[in-house]
Amino acid sequence: MKRDLVSIKDLSIKEVEDIFALTDQLKKNKAKFSKVLAGKTIALIFQKPSNRTRVSFSVGMYQLGGNSVYLAPNEINLGVRESVEDVAKTLSRYVEGIVLRTFAHKTVEDLAKFAAVPVINGLSDFSHPCQGLADVYTVKEKLKKTKGVTLAYVGDGNNVCHSLLFACAKVGMNMNAGCPKGYEPDSKVLVDVKAIAKSTGAVINLFNDPKDAAKAADVIYTDVWASMGQEEEAQKRKQVFKDYQVNKDLLNSAKKKCLIMHCLPAHRGEEISDEAMDSPDSVIFDQAENRMHVQKAILIKLLGEK
Repeated sequence: MKRDLVSIKDLSIKEVEDIFALTDQLKKNKAKFSKVLAGKTIALIFQKPSNRTRVSFSVGMYQLGGNSVYLAPNEINLGVRESVEDVAKTLSRYVEGIVLRTFAHKTVEDLAKFAAVPVINGLSDFSHPCQGLADVYTVKEKLKKTKGVTLAYVGDGNNVCHSLLFACAKVGMNMNAGCPKGYEPDSKVLVDVKAIAKSTGAVINLFNDPKDAAKAADVIYTDVWASMGQEEEAQKRKQVFKDYQVNKDLLNSAKKKCLIMHCLPAHRGEEISDEAMDSPDSVIFDQAENRMHVQKAILIKLLGEK
């Protein structure tokens, strides 16, 4: 039976652990895995522009001995020029896997439903699972543990926040979400995450004051205040989120030498200051690199020989 990655919620705790263990191996010995997906191809359907997701999947697939085919928004016009169902069924005859970067989460769910090959969510308005997994892997790599670690996410309760919540809960990492009123994570996500956290010992908290969220945190994480598709709200959001910038003042609430993270692209001077972005404690570009390594592990798990 084929396996998809639509949300981290769908992964078992063991599956997350296995992905991280395989990522460790991939980073230590790239050559060992250079032909593991030889002769296999993934389709990259991107309805949103991308830097990290596109390059990391393309290069990662190449390093595993496989190929990738990039399909830009106007090449398919998914759901308009051709139905999601028909695209899924057609591409399943050509490729061994599909990565979709889109707006509506339902599009990913529908593609996974009709495709005969594994579908990986490269980003939707609800979830960004590859990012969340790479982020938690990076924390584990830097701090050598997940239990007892507290990650403070400060900003919009968006798709990245959702995936971080699920990822932290799965590995037993505490997470504080600091979001303005009206911009909190989805309430159903919080219910699901807290249920998972009971079995792993993670503590999940929601705050409206960013300093409360950052208090004694081992990791401070942020994202842009206005994501793609929210451009019309940008000015309003700048006012709503003005006290949520990751800067020296906010970092003073966290533990000394706490890790600083951002999923990128960053709007310097808005959600994060230059001082924080370029700090010796910033692991922002390490987490960007780890996107490729974790995604390679995911590709092997979903596309490799069983």
